Amino acid sequence: MFKKPLSNLKTSAPLRSSDRRKLKQRVITAFNLQAEDGDVLVPDGIESVKFSTHLEEPGVAYLSKEGDPLWFTIGKGSEDLIPTVYTLWKKDDLLPFLSTPQMVIPVLTGGADLMIPGVVHHTPGLPEGSLVSIHQFSLKEGKTQLSVPLAVGHMAIPSNRLTAGGTEKGKAVLVAHAWRDHLWEMGSKPDVPEDTVLGEQKPENEGAKDQEDGDEVTPVPPSEIGSGEPSQEVSYSTQEVSELLAKSLLQAISTSLSSAPPSAFPIPATLFYTNHILPSRPAFPTLVLAPSSHPDEADKIHVDPQEINIKASSHKSLTAFLKAMDKLSLLSLKQPQKHSQQPDSLVMSVNAKNPLVLGHTSFPTVRDIETKAAKKAAREEKEKQGENSHELVIRELWKPHQTIVDLFKGLGGDPSSLYTPTEVRSLIFDYVAQQGLINKADKSYIDLDELLRSPLEVKAGKGKQPQAIGDFIKRDELVKRIMAKMQNWYEVQPPGKDPVQKKGQLKPIQVVTKIRQGRKASTMITGFEPFQVIDGEEMAEDLRKACAGATSVSPTVGKAAGSSLEVLVQGKQGKAVVEYLTAKGIPKRWIDVSDLSGKK
Repeated sequence: MFKKPLSNLKTSAPLRSSDRRKLKQRVITAFNLQAEDGDVLVPDGIESVKFSTHLEEPGVAYLSKEGDPLWFTIGKGSEDLIPTVYTLWKKDDLLPFLSTPQMVIPVLTGGADLMIPGVVHHTPGLPEGSLVSIHQFSLKEGKTQLSVPLAVGHMAIPSNRLTAGGTEKGKAVLVAHAWRDHLWEMGSKPDVPEDTVLGEQKPENEGAKDQEDGDEVTPVPPSEIGSGEPSQEVSYSTQEVSELLAKSLLQAISTSLSSAPPSAFPIPATLFYTNHILPSRPAFPTLVLAPSSHPDEADKIHVDPQEINIKASSHKSLTAFLKAMDKLSLLSLKQPQKHSQQPDSLVMSVNAKNPLVLGHTSFPTVRDIETKAAKKAAREEKEKQGENSHELVIRELWKPHQTIVDLFKGLGGDPSSLYTPTEVRSLIFDYVAQQGLINKADKSYIDLDELLRSPLEVKAGKGKQPQAIGDFIKRDELVKRIMAKMQNWYEVQPPGKDPVQKKGQLKPIQVVTKIRQGRKASTMITGFEPFQVIDGEEMAEDLRKACAGATSVSPTVGKAAGSSLEVLVQGKQGKAVVEYLTAKGIPKRWIDVSDLSGKK
């Protein structure tokens, strides 16, 4: 949702007392909270700001006095309040939860949804569409630990479909917001709180207390985390590690190795182990083989796949393991000859028709998780370069100018750089935090030091003293005044091309329908040149064919010769023109349509 910067970001405005009370009541009712919890999660001085996502979805964010986003909604008129990570860190049991291994978290923070094989724990009884938080599940010093919530989203499927032992595929959670995304970056970006050892703290989420009927084993609900004694170290015996390595070999043979050509062999034993067996280890080992120390808790615990290795097995050496697999006729092993320059054993072939291979049940592997992460990263990079979309990337920018230049130097910024509003805000508030300038009496105000005060002073007429500014100012008013003294720039990047930056304020393309030449209506298009992808003559010809009407091209009245053109299309063609412009990659918010022809 927020994998790209927010656009069309308006200036935040404080909520009136009555609106703040309404918002608090919505939160208390929606999440079944006590009044005191509502005061913490909807604090005094809360502000609202409107924005658009990179998909042009309108939204509203609610910010604390310090500028941290606490809640947000997506969609015009939406009443679906979603807590941010900042809010979930204040009350981490606000939502029912799912947990996922550490290796999956970077994938989620990069903008991906949580897939079914990535779920380790989950609250039972979750219907499709319910709001949930996502925690990181990890092993540290032999203890299983759960992080604070690092993402929030809606269930893509009911939770009863998550108990299929890893055989089900598809999305588990549609992630709406995650730690370190662009919504998170708007705030103060504190350090992540420490993980909680499972068994040391009992979450209080009432929605997690429902138990599923019958004897069916389900992933651990929050009400069971913390019950009883602190959890013991979970690990596999050496024999169990050997069994998992054998299953990893079966996985490799039944997938990649079964289709390998004969020319791919022989393979040195070390490379065979590194390139085929290790990547084929189960990503979630306990769902493949329950540890003997916890035979009935396979879906409640997690063992790091990295613990499955030759040194931790009963074989202790790679050669001994491969010899055992050779005896099972899973592969053919050739030992090195004495005095040979090839000291490593060679795997000469594998037996894909072995009954053990044919009866093997596939599972999600370490390679699967790593491949998905790599594909996601590549796709994100491709989108950044504009190669995966026909739509133009347009950014409104501001540059330090005149009196603001020294201010940006003092803030630690580069006065020659161009900035987005979010970057300006972050630069100012980082300086404010470092210098301790938040007003102690009212945190919605900032105490002005000499650096911040100087560029805000209003110059008086000739022979008069400049009008001094007070000792403190509202946070948003400070940002507003500083940006008002900056120079407007914009950046347009057509798909597959380098961005073009120009000075000035970018204005939308004007599509105006008027009555011309008596009672005939015509549609005029102007202001398209800055968008880099439209030629006036070409557009006139294309619209002539699309609208089956006459078109013309002429210089824009009142503009310098050769600087701007206007395209005229016969008839009321506003809809057709908008379709043409969006097909060229112009976002709809950069097209201003007006009909001045009146009703007929």
